[in-house]
Amino acid sequence: MESTAAARAREVTDAVLADLAAGVHRGVVVDSPPGAGKSTLVVRAARELAATGAATMIVAQTNEQVDDLVDRIAGADDRLRLGRLSAADYRPTPRVARHRNVRVAAKPADLDAPAVTVGTAAKWATVAEGTWPWAIVDEAYQMRADALLRVAPRFDRALFVGDPGQLDPFSTVDTGRWTGVSWDPMQSAVAVLLRHNPDLPLHRLPVSWRLPPSAAAVVAEAFYPDAPFTAGTAPGVRRWALDGPPVDAYDDTLDTAARTGWALHSLPPAFTPRTDAEAAAACAALAGRLLSRGATATCERTTAPVTAERIAVGAAHRDQVAAIRSALPPHAAQVTVDTANRLQGREYDVTIVLHPLSGRRDATAFHLEAGRLCVLTSRHRQACVVVARAGIPALLDAYPSREPVHLDTPVRFPDGWAAHHALLEHLAATAH
Repeated sequence: MESTAAARAREVTDAVLADLAAGVHRGVVVDSPPGAGKSTLVVRAARELAATGAATMIVAQTNEQVDDLVDRIAGADDRLRLGRLSAADYRPTPRVARHRNVRVAAKPADLDAPAVTVGTAAKWATVAEGTWPWAIVDEAYQMRADALLRVAPRFDRALFVGDPGQLDPFSTVDTGRWTGVSWDPMQSAVAVLLRHNPDLPLHRLPVSWRLPPSAAAVVAEAFYPDAPFTAGTAPGVRRWALDGPPVDAYDDTLDTAARTGWALHSLPPAFTPRTDAEAAAACAALAGRLLSRGATATCERTTAPVTAERIAVGAAHRDQVAAIRSALPPHAAQVTVDTANRLQGREYDVTIVLHPLSGRRDATAFHLEAGRLCVLTSRHRQACVVVARAGIPALLDAYPSREPVHLDTPVRFPDGWAAHHALLEHLAATAH
């Protein structure tokens, strides 16, 4: 029997595909919270569009995303002919090479007219000839507006799918000269698209299949106040347990996470260098202790040990990542340690997060960005542990959100100040 959550998700997906089939609008936008089945929707849409005989191009933002989509679409239908558009020196990864219905080439003309062609936005921008009836833009909120303008001549209609709560596009050059103009290239592709086409259908996937009930409500309130969603599983379905009694503060933190789905591992207040050795060691020790205590996770699919591959540690900066990775004990060497940018789109059983504001004297726009904290705290299926030095609420109060307001610039809500406060309040509550 179909659950209520599954029925709601299916209704929205059916509505999206109905809008695509109708062909009334040149674009359809789908907002997807973390783990809401965005890739599943892309795969289904690609297959249904291909079934009509219309060639489809898929635009992703990274080679990792392209290979993942090729693997998923080819695996869902081994009779569907796919093209993997790539650089001339690209070597197919094993998950691409294993599919006999996938052809790889640097030019569309060399792909032998596949039903679906997949490539990065950067690669599609080099294509100067040919048009496709349909395009699917994956992770559309990560795509800069100028990148959309470069590929827009290649398609007639498009489906834009992405997560509005994740990290915004970024640039290494000063973009202040464009602030306030409607075609600001640093806005996301979706923001510019909707600003110039307010009548386009906008759908929101209502269920997260990744986040457990303990996390869905917290993440939705902090980062998606205008687009609430629920967990796809009922309370009690997801749970995990640790062997042995607690012996120190690390164990107390992990036991809290196992009981509530969240935990704050608080360190003494101090102003520290960015590569805070004590905080890095705490992140590494928590990962090591989690493995040493033989955690076992139960979900709607199975019961299995929480192995190193199912644990991730996230931080804001690459030097912090390097410090944490070097502190990992030998038995935890396979634990993933990376920045929010690189963890985006990935999924684990348990995540450990070094709070972006831990040990800082100030709260810069980079560290306050809501999308960064959202990515770090929404990768888990079971629990999230946040490591931070005490004093962050006082730091936030000392540095309230005071970014300059520009004319004709849409206000981003929620701002990072509010999102950080909301999450910290919940973490403080779990400790009592």
